[in-house]
Amino acid sequence: MNFLNTLFRFYINSSIHVALAVYALLRVTELYFRLPYNEPLDYFVFYGTITGYNFVKYAGIAKLHHLSLTQNLKLIQVFSLICFGLMVFYAAQLQLKTMLFFFPFGVLTLLYAVPFLKAFSKNLRNIGSLKIIIVALVWTGVTAIIPLIDNPNIDSTKIILYSVQRFLLVIILTLPFDIRDLQFDKRKLQTIPQILGVERTKKLGFVLLTLTMLIEFFVTPNQSVKVIYILVFLILTFLLQRAKRKQSAYYASFWVESLPILWWVLLIL
Repeated sequence: MNFLNTLFRFYINSSIHVALAVYALLRVTELYFRLPYNEPLDYFVFYGTITGYNFVKYAGIAKLHHLSLTQNLKLIQVFSLICFGLMVFYAAQLQLKTMLFFFPFGVLTLLYAVPFLKAFSKNLRNIGSLKIIIVALVWTGVTAIIPLIDNPNIDSTKIILYSVQRFLLVIILTLPFDIRDLQFDKRKLQTIPQILGVERTKKLGFVLLTLTMLIEFFVTPNQSVKVIYILVFLILTFLLQRAKRKQSAYYASFWVESLPILWWVLLIL
């Protein structure tokens, strides 16, 4: 039992779960628009997400405690290095044009972790009101815009609507994390729950969810796909409603982030 608990914690802490969520959203895009399976792109995004998230989460810790890292953190560092190598391997199989599309999102990820503001003591992660926008922009760019932007057969209006829907969805998925972090975040961060309060944040989430549902009916003519999205809509509504300051350890980091994976699996089935 202890081994399974340790394995699960490593699965969450090493960002495998969040990478699966991002990968799932990319596969959802492929299924929605009937794009051919693109192994180099899909696996580049998967391993790149692990590399990027672990860099954001652990770069500062490793710098401060590099001589006394816990065994678990050392293992995550080694794992991240392997994933970085795999990311480079799949990047080499992508066209230069595709890699150029990734460049601005890679820069945003870097600036999210590396201090560059106010005499290099502040990064984008320390700006709460901007933090959620950066996360949503990167996820939208990687899972919606890049797979579609180079496809001349897809109507540009549909791409814009789908990208807006994905942007709003990522913001909604992030809200339970910000609600959870109310007990840890400094007031000056000015996250959405700090500004609006928990209940108003949830109401904002429900309004944004309703907008995503309206967009869904413009994006896809497929009735079965719409039914699946209605199910996703209802589950996300439930998860957002249940979010609170003192939530279980893995409520946001596992259950909320599992929703994109569930969405993908339902579309396959």
